Amino acid sequence: MTSATTTDAAEEFRRLSDDDPELQAHGTYYSCSFLLDMDPHQFLVRMHKGKVEELITDPEPLAAYDFAIRADAETWQGFCRQTPPPMCHGIWAATFRRGMRLEGDLLVLMQNLRCVTRQLELLRVTGPLGPTDETGTTPSSRET
Repeated sequence: MTSATTTDAAEEFRRLSDDDPELQAHGTYYSCSFLLDMDPHQFLVRMHKGKVEELITDPEPLAAYDFAIRADAETWQGFCRQTPPPMCHGIWAATFRRGMRLEGDLLVLMQNLRCVTRQLELLRVTGPLGPTDETGTTPSSRET
């Protein structure tokens, strides 16, 4: 298990989440944990009262979370672009037409949908989370 604070994109995601005015306005009761499965890495995000309490890269196999958002690298790459391509613009579109899957306690996801959606929109600033390569960029975040 590695702390995601070792990656620039993950640290930026944490900072943007914690400082986001919309998340703070809606996040009083935003407390849950979810897994972002961004092939080849996974990120466990634990939220407490609208703040990122913990962000873990590649958590242990039995780490507990409420729900998971899983997709292949290509889907995340499109989803995380500043202007995403068709059917990568939101989790519902990507779930219906792309390789994204929602798993786990979807009631918790629905109860926190606006906050989760906003947090995922912040990925358009950071790009996909993950270790950076020697150029300092996340390999899957480069535009082609």
